[in-house]
Order: sequence, then structure tokens, then C-alpha cells
Amino acid sequence: MRSLFGALTTRGRSFVAAGVVAGACGALIPEPDLLRVGILLIILPLLSALTAGRARYRLSCTRRADPPRVQAGQPTSLTIRLANVSRLRTGLLLAEDTLPYALGSKPRFVLDGLRGGTARSMTYQVRSETRGKYTVGPLQVRVADSFGLVAITRSFASTSTLTVTPPIIPLTRPELGGNWLGESDQGKRSIAAAGEDDIAPRPYQTGDGLHRVHWRSTARYGELMVRREEQHWKNTASLFLDTRRTSYWTPAAFELAVTAAASVGVHLSGEGMDTRLITDTGEVPRQGSFRDTLLETLAVIRQSRTTRLSAGAGALTAAEGQVVAVLGLTSAEDARLLAAAQAGAAPAMALILAPHDGPSRTGGARRAGGMAAEILTAIGWRVAVVHDGASLPAAWRELHAGRGGVRASMGSDIGESGTAGTAAPAAARGSGSDGE
Repeated sequence: MRSLFGALTTRGRSFVAAGVVAGACGALIPEPDLLRVGILLIILPLLSALTAGRARYRLSCTRRADPPRVQAGQPTSLTIRLANVSRLRTGLLLAEDTLPYALGSKPRFVLDGLRGGTARSMTYQVRSETRGKYTVGPLQVRVADSFGLVAITRSFASTSTLTVTPPIIPLTRPELGGNWLGESDQGKRSIAAAGEDDIAPRPYQTGDGLHRVHWRSTARYGELMVRREEQHWKNTASLFLDTRRTSYWTPAAFELAVTAAASVGVHLSGEGMDTRLITDTGEVPRQGSFRDTLLETLAVIRQSRTTRLSAGAGALTAAEGQVVAVLGLTSAEDARLLAAAQAGAAPAMALILAPHDGPSRTGGARRAGGMAAEILTAIGWRVAVVHDGASLPAAWRELHAGRGGVRASMGSDIGESGTAGTAAPAAARGSGSDGE
């Protein structure tokens, strides 16, 4: 009975109060007609509450999100199907879905009523500018009578999970012979280039230069063998993301790094690369495909409190294939850790984030970032600087510009200009053309 009184609306409680007053006056006067009116005003809300209460446990709710995973800033549709599994018709239904604050205000629907065995679908759109995983629901339904005297609320247990990933910036495919993206005319194959014994030769063809003749293989196979013009790397890659709090000067800078990592990872996945995701805390275990693991991880990743890249560099050492690193303000010491983690002669690239003209307190860090770029460039890495999302495609093309040598788009004076380009030392420039 207590729950029935709690289900009364303001109108219903007013009816009960008026009924009590009318009944009391009818009994004191005495006036039988006034007493009857008072009793009617009291009974009517109670009967409405009993009638609405019979239908509240006979509703079922199913829901789906289409699509369940979207990029930040893109809309997704949520569909709720409410069914009346009883034989009785419900009264007026007031439905309200539960939404996190980041997805906007709560949607509300008004249904005239559901006949027994029928269902009604409700669809609405949500949009979030912030990445993350959001639980949508449960749906709350208020079963109201036709007079608006009673509204009984029921909350369903079913919820939907919406994953909002970082924005994906399209990156163009570089026009290379395969030594950077793992694509080649011979398909997927792994050819190492760590030393003289690891060179994969091919039979001599008319027009090949004699300086490419590999005499050791010629003696082994009994025919003239030459070095391949291109080293086709195994179609594996490691995507490294620095998530340290000390590497980013603002939260927006960290979000840019996450966006860059997501864009590069999706691009590598689209190229058919067998890629693994590594952060400064270590390798991220794969669950399903790399694309799913990447987007699900980056949707909820947060800045770490670690101060060194030791754990991430250790995981990078055990990885194979090329390396693509997304770095913030990196010290020279951390750059040396990454340099030592590079496996053999596998190609390595780095996208280093840097502010345009930040506060003076970031000047020293930016100069350290320039030193890191010099260190990585000196050992054969290709380095490009990224200031914002608009410059990411250009930086990606910069990494792949030119077939020979190593090129950097970030100099030691990045703290001053952020766009200086320094050439690699002669030893690094010569590492890209075997036998030349």
C-alpha cells in the first residue's frame, strides 16, 4: 500500500487530499452525497495505481547500438524495442533512457499504450566529442493511467556499451617498393639485411650492374648471383605510443598523440601488416584483430605516471619488423633507449609532437626533443614533427619521402622554429642502399 501511495502523481495526491477533506466534511455535517464524493476521490487514484501496477512487470526491453563503435564527433543510433508480453493493454507509457553526461541530455518518449503482445521501437542519436567507453541505459518506464493520477516507474536491466574511439585521420599510401610498408611484387616475405651473410641474392639478369654481384652466393650456387635492389621486410610492425604524463604539455597534446597512433595503426592494418601495439608500460595483449585491439585500447587509454621508457623499450626489443613511434617531448636519454631497442636494420620512423610556440617553461623540453630527433636520425630513423592534426598527413608523407637515405624534419632548434630539417650523418645516409 505504501508503494501505491508513492506512485501517485501530484494530481493523484490532490485527488486523495480532496477526497479526505470532502469525506470528513460529509461525515461531520452530515451530508451523504459529499461523503460519497470524498470516497470516490480517494478510491479512483488507488484503483488507477492497482491497474498500472499489474502491467509494470509485463514489459520487456531489448536494445542495440548501430554502430557500437564510432569515432569521436560522429553520431551513432540507439534503438530500444519495448514489448508488452502480457494480454492486458498498458496505460500511457513515459520512457526515459539513461545517458552519461558526455553523450548529452536524456531522451524521453511518450507512448499512448501497448496492446498485449505488441512492441514499439524508439530510435535516437547520440554524439560524443570525447573518446571513451560509455554505458547507455538502463531504460526507465513510467506506466501512467489515462487520468494522470498514477505513474509507476520501472527500470530495466539491459544496457548498451558505446565505444568512442579517437578520430581517424586518413593517411596516404606512400609510393615505395615495399621496404617501408612491407608490400612487394613477391608478396609477403621476410628478408633480413643485418649483415653480409643475411643478404638474399637473386640470379643475374641482363642489365644488372657488376657491382651488385654477390660472389659468396655465386660460389655457393654455381651461377652468377646479384644482390636485390630492394630489401623487402617482413610484413610486421610495432606501433609505439608514449603515454607518459611528462611527455605532453597539455591534455590536448596527449589527445593528438592518441589520434596519431590510431591513424597510423588503422593505416598499417589496412596495408595488411601484422602489427602489435606497445606503450611505455609494455606491449598491449591482443584481443581479436589488431584493429579491434588498437581502437578498444586507445578509446580508454590514459596518461601514465611512469617517467622512463625502459619497459616499453624492452618490449620493443623483442618485436620484429619496422617500428613506428609516436612520441611527445622526449629526452635524449629516452631516445637512446629507443635507439638501442631497434631490432637489427629494420626500418624505424618516429612522429614527434611539439608545440608551435608554447610557454617558456616548455622551451627546455622542446630543445630536448630536438636532441632526441638528432639521436634517432643519426642511427637511421626517419623523424617528422607534428604540431596538430592537420599536419599529420604531411608528416606521414615526410617520413616516406625519398627512397634512399634517412631524412628528418625536426632539428635541434625545434624549440625555436619547430620546422628545421637536418640531414642524417653520412653513415646513416648510407644505410639505406646496400652495396652502393
